Amino acid sequence: MKTKTLAISGIIAALYVAVSLLIAPFAFGAVQFRIAEMFNHLIVFNKKYFFGIVLGVIVTNMFSPMAAYDLTFGVAHSIITLSLTVFASKFIKGHIARMIFNTLIFTFTMFIIAFELQLAFDLPFFYTWLTVAAGEFVVLAVGIPVMTALNKRLNFKSLI
Repeated sequence: MKTKTLAISGIIAALYVAVSLLIAPFAFGAVQFRIAEMFNHLIVFNKKYFFGIVLGVIVTNMFSPMAAYDLTFGVAHSIITLSLTVFASKFIKGHIARMIFNTLIFTFTMFIIAFELQLAFDLPFFYTWLTVAAGEFVVLAVGIPVMTALNKRLNFKSLI
């Protein structure tokens, strides 16, 4: 891994952690608005962002009230869903379309987090899936114009 890629991955991870912990009461639990999830959209610009995003999720989940569960299910959710987006990006043209796909796939796969919360707190699966999926959808949907505007300024594809 190149030094530049490693440095940018570290910065992305640090930003993910900082943003998540800033709003920690809303980043964990059955109703989540983890604003840092917007960074998941970086994957549509360049697959090299994968490591920085996953590292950010790992470190953030170490601070979770249910770290053992989050380090297993939360990290697995990110790895699986980011991998699906990387694969699908080969067939989907344009960053906006890819971010829409990313939003939908992350929203759908929140069943993994709902299962985690059911195991940890005995919460009802389908209702929990609905609540965590709604939070994920809102954050990622709002993230589309935010990341589009940032990309115009930073050019994410060549940044890493």
